[in-house]
Amino acid sequence: MTQECAGQSGPDAELNAPEIVIITGMSGAGRSQAIHTFEDVGYFCIDNLPPSFIPQLVALASLPGSRLARLAVVCDVRAKEFFDELAGELDAFANRDISFDVLFLEADDDVLVSRFKETRRPHPLCGEGGSVVDAIRDEREALQVIRGHADLVIDTSDMTPRELGSAIRERFFQESRATSLAVTVSSFGFKYGVPIDADIAMDVRFLPNPFYNPELRQLNGLDKSVRDFVLGRDETKAFLNTWKPLLESVLPSYVMEGKTHLMIALGCTGGMHRSVALAEETAEFIRGIGFRAAVSHRDVGKDRERS
Repeated sequence: MTQECAGQSGPDAELNAPEIVIITGMSGAGRSQAIHTFEDVGYFCIDNLPPSFIPQLVALASLPGSRLARLAVVCDVRAKEFFDELAGELDAFANRDISFDVLFLEADDDVLVSRFKETRRPHPLCGEGGSVVDAIRDEREALQVIRGHADLVIDTSDMTPRELGSAIRERFFQESRATSLAVTVSSFGFKYGVPIDADIAMDVRFLPNPFYNPELRQLNGLDKSVRDFVLGRDETKAFLNTWKPLLESVLPSYVMEGKTHLMIALGCTGGMHRSVALAEETAEFIRGIGFRAAVSHRDVGKDRERS
């Protein structure tokens, strides 16, 4: 591996170098689940990458304008003779101050044997007529050097795939876990149907309706007068005093369960007044507690189009 990224030279060559996670370890220990977890939180992921290609990937991600700020790659014995190059590449990364972590996954021999029996897939080191037990032994021996480079070793013997995903998120994304969940808050009108992609649907038709105020009827929840009418009611204040703590309680739990997108839908009769004002208020609150939130208003204006 050369000391500079391809196409770069000089002291500024590494300024745009991405964060990178190398996922490795025993076959059958959960590498596929691991890379899916990183992919779900926005990493650019590549499975079964020969170690000699990592510098080229880093160089590509370091180019001006690149959006590949975070990379996760799986390198393992499926790369055959190329896998022996991984330790050297990691040493070169350390010398160039490139930010990287090595995640090593392992499991007990009997667990790995059982998993291969369940999936009926051959072990990558198991030749024709070979023994899975012997292949696991050979792989474990071949991985000893790389295991010594690991920043995190996870034994998945007693873990479900979901538990492994949670362990990875707890280790790698604890400080920025809120940014891994994208929330969309949408208003809608029940007369046009409940959004089929809603994870949480809240009916706010119990609140006083601005539609029956002639001065507000032709406006919508984006207008200040309508918003003041809806949010200023005692009924709305009581609702928000319950609604906001509920959101503050459940959103972190969605993150820990690995959910990357959450759709919250608030509905009133026509999707024009109450739901619009409360969707805006909800999104503002969600951003205030550190999560990303976008707002959409599915049915605003539809009643006017039909009149």
